[in-house]
Amino acid sequence: MTLHESAVEVLSAWEPADPALDSTRYALLAFLDARPDACLRSCVPGHITASALVLDHGRRHALLTLHPRIGRWLQLGGHCEPSDETLVAAALREATEESGIAGLTISPLPAAVHVHPVTCSLGVPTRHLDVQFVAYAPAGAQFERSDESLDLRWWPLDALPGETDFGLAQLARAACALAAE
Repeated sequence: MTLHESAVEVLSAWEPADPALDSTRYALLAFLDARPDACLRSCVPGHITASALVLDHGRRHALLTLHPRIGRWLQLGGHCEPSDETLVAAALREATEESGIAGLTISPLPAAVHVHPVTCSLGVPTRHLDVQFVAYAPAGAQFERSDESLDLRWWPLDALPGETDFGLAQLARAACALAAE
């Protein structure tokens, strides 16, 4: 299975409860249908990205990164790489690389999706079509900041930073619902 096929499979299998998320899910599937290069950062009109909101073992805190380019606290994640076998693997790789936490586990289906404009490593305005997962840290996990972050910090899920954007707030609500299951 290719990364592109994996993205189609995971988005097709996911049934979000929120109609707005379902609408965005269909838009991502249409984009994937139209663009064989949709998972590659070289796809200038936009590209699929994979992120994960890492929750602590108690599922009450989220590990956020202070993103150097965007200047806000965000979930961990980013571009898919050609070596990623699946979209879930891409999200887990990104979360592990950016947190330094070994032994993360990840939900196999997305918690949310979000499309946002950004000028990323392409150097031109594009869109990130972000498929967002929830990952769980093992008990006693200690993080280590990577060079992709200005800072890393655990935030209570019910008290995220004041400048939290809509995409992260939406993901945190979905993570809370999953944690309550």
